[in-house]
Amino acid sequence: MCRMSASTQHAGAQNPQEHAQRLAEAVSVLALLADGTRLALLEQLGRGEADVSTLTEACGAARPSVSQHLAKLRLAGLVTTRKDGRRVVYKLRHGHLRRLVEEALNVADHQLGSLPPHD
Repeated sequence: MCRMSASTQHAGAQNPQEHAQRLAEAVSVLALLADGTRLALLEQLGRGEADVSTLTEACGAARPSVSQHLAKLRLAGLVTTRKDGRRVVYKLRHGHLRRLVEEALNVADHQLGSLPPHD
């Protein structure tokens, strides 16, 4: 007996318009991940909450750039914020995103591992 996963059942139950909307949303999320600074920020946030200073230090980008990327991620609903005194602390909205970033980096590791050695 073949059992479908919940996500397969969900995808199969969608009408074509819902499926197209789901794909468009996935493309939007993946497009946000297709930036090195944002990917580094999300990787760092996958380890736990952090403020802008910590994130700036961790990813090596300029503070204004980090702030702009965090704003995009927040507007997209991928990260949330909370106030801690005068600091704004960022957090991944859900664990799915952490796993997506980890898997993207795992694919990169496999790709790099399959390249022939350089002379």
